[in-house]
Amino acid sequence: MFDHEIREAAEHALLACRKKTLKVVTAESCTGGLIAAALTAIAGSSDVVDRAFVTYSNEAKREMIGVPWEAILGHGAVSEPVARAMAAGALARSNADIAVSVTGVAGPGGGSDEKPVGLVHFGAVRAGFEPIAERHIFPGDRDQIRRLTVLTALAMVSSLAEA
Repeated sequence: MFDHEIREAAEHALLACRKKTLKVVTAESCTGGLIAAALTAIAGSSDVVDRAFVTYSNEAKREMIGVPWEAILGHGAVSEPVARAMAAGALARSNADIAVSVTGVAGPGGGSDEKPVGLVHFGAVRAGFEPIAERHIFPGDRDQIRRLTVLTALAMVSSLAEA
């Protein structure tokens, strides 16, 4: 189901978390659960993966993980404040130690000059550490953008686990 590079990135993230007995939660919009699916495609991942939130709509972001309306209305769903709030909310509503979130414009439509197709905002936080955020504009079609988003999110999980 997942290519070699994604499986390898997921295995690395799981191993990094296992070494420090850390659990992970995902909060996903543009990937629709693909990050969690990549992690759980690896046998034995239940010792690391706590849960996943697929918050595709603005209402789901607000209701499930507590993203403030002010962040959504003031900056848009595809923004750093929303990505940060998604990660913080997922961490607060789970038993995890690390949260990663993604919100973006995967295309082919929905882009604008300000927020082009391929724009993805990431949020990540490990309990007791400063949260991090990244902004990327990925090339390619919808599948390629979502694939690169999954790889980046898995790398962020690994990095936080190894901190």
